[in-house]
Amino acid sequence: MMSMAAIQTAPIAVRTSHVSKRSAPVKANVPFMGGRMPVPQRTVVQGRKALQVNATFSRDMYLSMDESMFGKYMETPEPASLNGIGENVFKGAVADKYLKAVGMTVADMEDHSWVKDVAKADKIAKAVSQWALDHGASSWCHWFQPMASTYRHGQTAMVQNALLSFDSDGKPRFNFSGKQLLQSETDGSSYPNGGMRATHTAAAYLTVDPMSPIFLRGDSFFVPACFVSWKGDALDEKTPLHRAVQSLSKAGTRMFAACGVKVDGLVNNIGLEQELFLIPREAYFKRMDLQLAGRTVMGKNAPRGQEGSDHYMSPINTAGPALNAMKEMQAECFKIGIPLITRHREVAPNQYEFAPLFGDVVGQIDNNLMVMQICEEVAAKHGLVALLAEKPFEGINGSGKHNNWSLSTKCGTQLFNPTALAKNFGKKELLPIVMSCMVAAIDKHGDLMRMSIAAPGNDFRLGGMEAPPAVISTYLGEDMTKFLTEFMNGDVKEYVPKTSSIDLGVDILPTLTAPAEDRNRTSPFPYGGSRFEFRACGSSQNVSLVNTVLNTIVADEFDLFADKVAAGADPIAVAQENLKNHMKVVFNGNGYAESWPAEAAERGLFVIPGQPEAISVFSKPKNIALFEKQKIFSAVECHARQTVLLNAYVGVCEMECLCMIDMINQHVIPSAKKAGFSPDELIGGVKTLKAGLAAVHAEHDEFKQAEVARTLRLEIMKSVRVVCDEMEAIVPQEDWTIGTYKDLLFLDQHMGKSVYSA
Repeated sequence: MMSMAAIQTAPIAVRTSHVSKRSAPVKANVPFMGGRMPVPQRTVVQGRKALQVNATFSRDMYLSMDESMFGKYMETPEPASLNGIGENVFKGAVADKYLKAVGMTVADMEDHSWVKDVAKADKIAKAVSQWALDHGASSWCHWFQPMASTYRHGQTAMVQNALLSFDSDGKPRFNFSGKQLLQSETDGSSYPNGGMRATHTAAAYLTVDPMSPIFLRGDSFFVPACFVSWKGDALDEKTPLHRAVQSLSKAGTRMFAACGVKVDGLVNNIGLEQELFLIPREAYFKRMDLQLAGRTVMGKNAPRGQEGSDHYMSPINTAGPALNAMKEMQAECFKIGIPLITRHREVAPNQYEFAPLFGDVVGQIDNNLMVMQICEEVAAKHGLVALLAEKPFEGINGSGKHNNWSLSTKCGTQLFNPTALAKNFGKKELLPIVMSCMVAAIDKHGDLMRMSIAAPGNDFRLGGMEAPPAVISTYLGEDMTKFLTEFMNGDVKEYVPKTSSIDLGVDILPTLTAPAEDRNRTSPFPYGGSRFEFRACGSSQNVSLVNTVLNTIVADEFDLFADKVAAGADPIAVAQENLKNHMKVVFNGNGYAESWPAEAAERGLFVIPGQPEAISVFSKPKNIALFEKQKIFSAVECHARQTVLLNAYVGVCEMECLCMIDMINQHVIPSAKKAGFSPDELIGGVKTLKAGLAAVHAEHDEFKQAEVARTLRLEIMKSVRVVCDEMEAIVPQEDWTIGTYKDLLFLDQHMGKSVYSA
């Protein structure tokens, strides 16, 4: 414990409930061990008086009152409440009141056919606008998702319009029509489009997405929308996802019918685990690279990293800004119906994670985009910055976004649940049939799965012992693998997953039940009992493309299965043949093992280390044929999206290189000179960087240009970084003008410093 003599004092104003209106604020020093933090309503017990405190406490504290007050500073708790949750999203009970006022019901709105009926759309528009006005919102927008928007705040786009019109006499009134709700026009040429739009052919249109609920923030309500060109080409992330969801539902219905089971369609549900860093804002402003490129292009590692595994799931410091920020982030999400129920620390210092409940894939991705935006906005209010990039810091773990992917029938039967299919439909062969289609899809289209996670930041994560390698395989667990192998060899039986009991050896502790599957964190796509988890997604990604690919490849396998059965094949024989041809993609071992990529290549699996190569599989003939067959992308859309992704990759590499050049010229060289060290090697490094960037600009083939940019990023910039980091190690701290890893990380160890105050 810190002695009283060691605690510095600093008077702060305290409002009290017993001070007269004419009295000056009471000066008090209140004990608080830790950093400076806002306290909305606290109670200090002093004798028989309770002082209501509304102040900001700093670490420079001592009690000018009686010393007996130490330890009597306490927070007044408020009862937990569900009030306000979902109040800003137009669905369920919130929407029901307003829909009834116009002669409709929630069921009418959930029947998505209303988008084809202008009269119904008018009624819904009236209900929505009245709800918004009652909640202080007088503007609206179509809210959509342009391609390759990693650096766009919120990764979405909109034009906010006032709900305003004028009568013939000039009198203003609020107005919003069904026509406005259903469609609007915008410029399609100024977003990444891969040549599908140009300045002289710029028309593009937005249309309401009835699967995603309307929500409001501030003075505007947001209408989730799809974004297409004048020719009908998808210019966004959402439209292809809808196509893939529809395709999977239809194909799944055919697959079940081929097995003698009638279902009304399939539902794709996902749960997205969002990792991020929260760092002090003042230190962030001393890092051009973080501000403009999202990751540090130089920086000596701090003496401490994550070696002690001391950050993972440790208590979130109640005295620091991170917990308050995360609580507010959750509260903002709850208001718009996002069930962001889980929060915890992650492996790296200052790294955290949020996770929601499962939900339909379209709505969950909308929610995740808002989660990322809210995290960025709320962090700023607490003196922090939310970093969503995959690898902001070298030498410690980066961030991912685990995409937990599941399927169910519209009646609620989960396809991957080990016992649900047999129980609900009375057919023991359904589970191995479904799993055989999954195994075939992963093996045949692993290149597309790898393409879907080719975020620029994954250059630094995949295969780095913190994320799965750039090899696409699946983990099924020994129990499921054994069951499918026996099924493949002719033993058709119901799958009864084995469970095991874990006795802790203590009489008063309960016996635990372990499922059949272990957790293989090294697999990119492990099976987890009722879901598959795509663990290799980048933290900054809009995962629409990820789920578009998953739905498409599985839909195609369901279709192929149904086609073979329709042609006279036995369903069980088709599934057995699938497994015989594709079980090679199942790998239950250590994906981090150095030998695995070579073994995977020998098996004939897709091993694609680099992002440019992965992106370029988009236009492979087999993949274009797949997307066209399932009516997800045309050949034009495939080529355009490949161009967009390659250009985005090159752009990221260019930004990072330019940041590095400026930081060396404006900070590292002056610091070296001031400290009396020669800048010659640094000057040479700048020349090397400029030459590498010139080589990128000189290449006009988009794939070759991306490959040259990758060399610049992973080889040239890395070698120059070594020089910069070595200089940082010897320049005195007072002469180094760039925020250091020590400044950026370890919030808990710097409690009380003004740079970390919030």
